[in-house]
This record gives sequence, structure tokens and C-alpha cells, in this order.
Amino acid sequence: MGDRDGAHGSTPPNDAAQVLQTILQTQYTRYWLIACWALALGPTAGWPTAVIWFVLTMAAGGVRSWFERRIARSVAKDYGTVFPVVALATGAFWAAAPVLAWISPHPFGHSLAVAYIACGYLLVFTQLRHSPKQAFVISSPYTVVVVGLAASLWGHKEFWPFVMIVPFMWSGLAVHIILGLVAQAKITAFQDHQAHLIEELETARDKADAANKAKSAFLGVISHELRTPMNGVLGAAQLLSATRLDPTQKEYVSIVRNSGDNLLALLNDILDLTKIEADRMALEAIEIDVNELVERVGGTWTARAKEKAIDYAVEMSDDTPAVVVGDPTRLSQIVHNLLSNAIKFTESGAVSLKVSAERLNETRAKLCFRVSDTGPGIAPEDVERLFQPFTQLDASSTRRFGGTGLGLTICRRLAGLMGGELVVESVVGEGSTFILTMEADVRAWATSRVEQTITADLEEAQALQVLVVEDHPVNRMIIEAWLTSAGHGAVSAENGEIGLAMAGQQAFDLILMDVNMPVMDGLTATRKLRETAGPNQHSPVVVLSASARAEDHEAGYAAGADAYLNKPIDFKALAAVLNRAADGGRERLREAA
Repeated sequence: MGDRDGAHGSTPPNDAAQVLQTILQTQYTRYWLIACWALALGPTAGWPTAVIWFVLTMAAGGVRSWFERRIARSVAKDYGTVFPVVALATGAFWAAAPVLAWISPHPFGHSLAVAYIACGYLLVFTQLRHSPKQAFVISSPYTVVVVGLAASLWGHKEFWPFVMIVPFMWSGLAVHIILGLVAQAKITAFQDHQAHLIEELETARDKADAANKAKSAFLGVISHELRTPMNGVLGAAQLLSATRLDPTQKEYVSIVRNSGDNLLALLNDILDLTKIEADRMALEAIEIDVNELVERVGGTWTARAKEKAIDYAVEMSDDTPAVVVGDPTRLSQIVHNLLSNAIKFTESGAVSLKVSAERLNETRAKLCFRVSDTGPGIAPEDVERLFQPFTQLDASSTRRFGGTGLGLTICRRLAGLMGGELVVESVVGEGSTFILTMEADVRAWATSRVEQTITADLEEAQALQVLVVEDHPVNRMIIEAWLTSAGHGAVSAENGEIGLAMAGQQAFDLILMDVNMPVMDGLTATRKLRETAGPNQHSPVVVLSASARAEDHEAGYAAGADAYLNKPIDFKALAAVLNRAADGGRERLREAA
């Protein structure tokens, strides 16, 4: 009999492995069937005969199991041929049961033999219902037994009744096979439909991913490009604020600068979000003076809190480490954003920043930054929406507070990138507490503060001759105007190639080099300047760029630059660079960098 397994001749190698796995998982069923057949044979053919048949058939089943486990390690391509041979050999032992029952003197012997034959056919065709050809081959021992028994009845009155059992039995098997094939056809059609749906879903997913990447790329490019004209707007506003203005004009300039700063913050948020979504957000791992960071970030909101007449406090617990390793820029960004939201949404009461730490071991601590307010609070169903991009709890056209809803999204993702988490605890009507927790390596648990000597700026700053290499005409005009108003000399070039040519003819005390320019970019021009002997081979070079990424800064230094200024240019920072260059040239600039 074909045991509790199955395969068919058209089974491909991969499917054959699955067939063998199924056989090995269900092989114990055959031993249970052998035992049942032996119990039925005992009362009819005698228990000694049944025991002998049981032992031989069990041995054949064990050999077959060993063979199946052996070939399961590497399924051969001709497994569809090997399987029928193995199943046919073991099936011969099963087919001996109806013969033993038939030749027994017991009056129930013939009936039991017919039952064995019918059961054997049914088991084989059930297992191999998807491959009738193999079923016919593997069930051939039962066919031989049927022919032999029919031949033994030739000339007896039982011959024709026995022969007529065959079409009766085969009609039932035919129905069984047909129903099995119909069911398999439905299953196959369903699987094909599922595969088609999965393919469509994968296509839709790929399109959505492509659209999302295109959106992110567009936002990244457009926000990056917008920083260049923003440099002109904010630079011109700074220059204008330094002139003689009446109160109304000063108010207008203040509006321009504040609006420009807000727009710049928005551009920075969009850039951060696109970098995070594209997995291009690189975090620094440098030493952070925790006390200095808290004082710097927390102290910036004192004036704003006074304007709104709310209490504002910054506290640090004694167990907070003095110096940890992390990204100070991104950590400051998170705390700054949380404080900004807290003060913006608090009309009365208090806002506080509390910093504490849990010592994990001698070199690691878990930092906790808690920003609490007494604002309106957040409903539980709105908490998760807080951290979704471009989402605000009050999305109406009459909402009191502006913003894009990017800040908290970026903060939570930055916290995740730093191995921490950002959560919120809030009660409607009582206020909210945003909690940032993160682990960090500790460089120092405490530090003794040494007063540093601070040198004042030169009373009479040395006038410098500066070469400005910048492709944007507005930016060139603004930088030249500021340099001239500060008493420095300035000439300009619109790309790196022209700048190199001018640097080869005249010595400059400082070169301001934009990065992204046509014809020749700033980094290439800086490298060529350092490689070519000339009057400016060792002149200080300050790179100007709208990108604030650490990797871009490193690229500038690798090209030979001595300092880096981000756009829009802060003229206080530019003034500091000029003073250092006048005081000590490249060495002072490198020390500050």
C-alpha cells in the first residue's frame, strides 16, 4: 500500500523537498495503519500469521523511512521517478494482507480481503489524488492481487460477483479523484489570484515608495536651494538694521528678520526630516558639556518667558554627569524645540526644564530631560497624532498657533536615532510634560571649573583685503557691503575658476569661498589653490555653504579650508573669523575650528 505520503512525476525539485518534508512529518501514521491492519488480520488468518505480516511490513516501513530521511538531505531531480519505485516495493508488503485473508479458512476471509483491497486503493488514491498516473502505478500490487483472486475463482459461482465489485469500487475512486482535482483546481485558482493581488500590492507599494522618495528628494532640494536667497534676505536685513532708521523702519526690519528666521527654521526642519527619512542623518559622537548645553539652550528662553509673564526655571540634579558623549547639536535641537512649544502654548503658570541622570555603571548613564508646562494639556487620543509629520492638534484655519507640525516628529525620530525615546505625559487642563531619555557614555562625572582668560576683540581691528568667491550676485553684494562698512577691502568673483585666476595675481588676507558654484565649485578651487604655488597658496580660506552637515564640513577641511560658515551668514560669526584671521592667520582659524 502507498503509505501516508505522496508525490507525482511532474513535481519540480523544490516541491520534491516539500513532499519529503511532509512524508517525514507524517511517517508515524503508516505504523499506526500497519498495526490496525494486523489487528484485523489476526482473528481471520490467525495471530501468528498476523504477527509475521506485522513484523515484515513494519520492517519495510522502517527501511523506507530511513531511505526518505537520507535522500531528504539533497533532493535529486529524478525524485519523481525514484519515489514510485520505493513506494511500489513497500506497497507489495501491504498487498500481502488481502491474500492472507483470502486463503484463510475463516468464513470472513473473503470479505476481509475485499475490504483490504478497497481500503488500499482508497489510501493510495487519496494520497496521490493530484497525480492519478502515479496512483495507478503505486496501487498496482492491489491490481495484481485482484487479478490473481479473480483467476482463482474462475469456474466458480463467486467469479462474476467478485469481478463486478471492481467497477463498483473504481466508480467510487473515480468520483473521489474528480472531486479532488476540482478542489485542487479551485485552490490553484485561488492561489493564482492571491499571487496576482500580492503582485499588484507590491507594485503599488513600490510606486508609493518611489513617490515618497521623490517627494523627499524634492523637499530636500528645494529647501536647500531656498537657503541661498534667504541668505540675501537676512543679510540685507542685518545690514539695514545697522544703518540709521526711524522707529517705524526699525520695526519693519525687525519683522523681516523675524520672519526670515522663522522661514529658515522651517527649511532646516524640512531638511532634517528628508535626511531622516532617507537614512542620511549622520550623528556626531563627541564630548558634550552637559551643564554648558543646558545653560545655553535653557537660558535662551528666559526673555521670552518674561514677555509672557510666566515662571521659568532650569534645574539640574547633582547626579547628572559633567561630560558625556553624543551629538550636542541634535540634543540641543530636541530640548530647544520642547522648550519652544512649552512656552508657546503656556499662557499663564510655569515652564521648567529639569535634567537628571541614572548611573548605569562607572562609564555609562541614562540621561533624562523633562520639559513641563501648565498649558492646556493634550487629550489621550491626540497624543500619538502629536508625533505625526505635518500634523497639528488644532488644524482649523482659525488656529491660534502657527507651525508645520514637523518639530515633534523630528525630535522623536532624532531621539530614536540616538538610542533614546521621547514620550509625553499630559492631563487636559493641567499641562504636559515631555520626557526625553537616552543612554550615553560618560567621560567625566564631575569637573572643576577653571576660569578662562577671555581676550577682548582688538580695539582697532586690522583692515583685511578679502576675496569673495560667490556665484549669487545678491550674496556677493551683501558680503561686500558689510566688509566695506567694517573697514575691510573686498573684491569678488562669480565662480571658482575666476576666483583662482584672481588669487594668482593678487595676495589676499582672507578668501571667502562658496561651495556650490557653476564652472568650478568651491572645494575644487580650494584644492587647486593649495596645490599651486602662488601669492595665496597659504592664505586663510573660509568655506561658505547652505549645508550644515558635519560630513560637508569635513569635506571642506579636507579640501584645504581653514574655517566653515553656514548660510545665511551670521555677520557676528564672520566678524569673529576676520578678527582671528587678522590676529593669527590660518593657525587661529584652525584652532577655533
